[in-house]
Amino acid sequence: MSRDHIVSSIDIGTSKITTLIANVGEDNSVRVIGVATVTSKGLRKGQIVNIEEATGAISESLEAAERMAGTSIGKTYVSVGGNHIASLNSHGVVAVAEPDREISQNDVKRVIDAAKAISLPSSRDILHIIPRGYIVDGQDGIVDPVNMTGVRLEVDTHLITGGSIAIKNIYRSVEELGVEIAGMVFSGLASAYACLTDTEKELGAVLVDIGGGTTDVAIYVDGALSYSSVIPIGAINITKDVAAGLRVSLESAEKIKLALGALPKNPMLPEEDLKEYKKTAEKDDMDVGGLHLMEDLRTVSRKTLIDGIIKPRLNEIFSMVGLEIKKSGFGGMTPSGIILTGGGALTAGAVECARRNLAMPVHVSVPKNVTGLVDEIMTPAYAASIGLLLYAVKGEKIENGGTVFTGMNRIGERIPVKGIAGKLVDLVKSFLP
Repeated sequence: MSRDHIVSSIDIGTSKITTLIANVGEDNSVRVIGVATVTSKGLRKGQIVNIEEATGAISESLEAAERMAGTSIGKTYVSVGGNHIASLNSHGVVAVAEPDREISQNDVKRVIDAAKAISLPSSRDILHIIPRGYIVDGQDGIVDPVNMTGVRLEVDTHLITGGSIAIKNIYRSVEELGVEIAGMVFSGLASAYACLTDTEKELGAVLVDIGGGTTDVAIYVDGALSYSSVIPIGAINITKDVAAGLRVSLESAEKIKLALGALPKNPMLPEEDLKEYKKTAEKDDMDVGGLHLMEDLRTVSRKTLIDGIIKPRLNEIFSMVGLEIKKSGFGGMTPSGIILTGGGALTAGAVECARRNLAMPVHVSVPKNVTGLVDEIMTPAYAASIGLLLYAVKGEKIENGGTVFTGMNRIGERIPVKGIAGKLVDLVKSFLP
């Protein structure tokens, strides 16, 4: 098995760190051959707050996945999340260079460079430059202008930026393990690769990925990502509310929350499973004796938990999503509605709360387009992890074709080189005057 056909991803989240290794077929099919998930350490709200603990957890996840896959990885794609993520839309214009007025790949790169020539604080770095559409001599809506004839080329782009320090900390944590970062991907964009269909993107959709510590919002209009943001509240806040309301530990609260929203892993249920779930959900008294809680708790009221504790927090999350949609200016341009994913999407009452707060169609989406060892990971909780693999296959080709750029090379240059390469550089420097 050639290493060229192996892709890997590390999703560094607030509650879990997941490493996936997959084999890519000639038809670009993705078959997962290694999976490992460990509890996060050293992270808070999507950002690293303790490098040693975070590196240890990433190492543990990486080694377990490599053992399962029977191969080591040299390069990987890593997710970036946290409240430091921000986005803006930019416009670039150039004159077509070729004398025969045929637009070349070089013209496309030049116009995107013009679009990214914006003033950014030194504390921020560009993660992604995503073209939303090209305009040739006033004709808009062009997806790929290469080989077209024109004099003036324009592009509308979507720029996703992140805090330099947060990005450097992720670099340091992963590259200390001897693994090169092939690309850093905003976790909301990764989830969109896994969960959104081309039709949903084309019609316009709002992807809401409710993670452990944060909620990612990615708004697609006319097939292109047009707005990205991160809300600093996630599923762990719901767990804390349950713990405070029932006066139990966080571990017990998490078990109760999961049991309460215990939809079978795939929300696209067979009819008999759905009937069984509804029958159980209709009973108000919920038996928690079998959850082996530390506290001597036997039953809890389902209605009190959902209506009194969980729904107020969900209402807060979706109210903030509503504010982000309003802020984006794309409110009336997303007829596909809200696509919920992430572990928090399976929380009891999430769909109803989203529908009521946002007055839009809502459904929960699971990752698609991967095969192999996927029984445990075909749930919304692994959307970003699987999306990173799909980005590695599709996004990489798009990048090389000049349609999506990442600003990681610029960041990487400012990070000290580790290991043998670093020693070699130091040795050469020592001979220089």
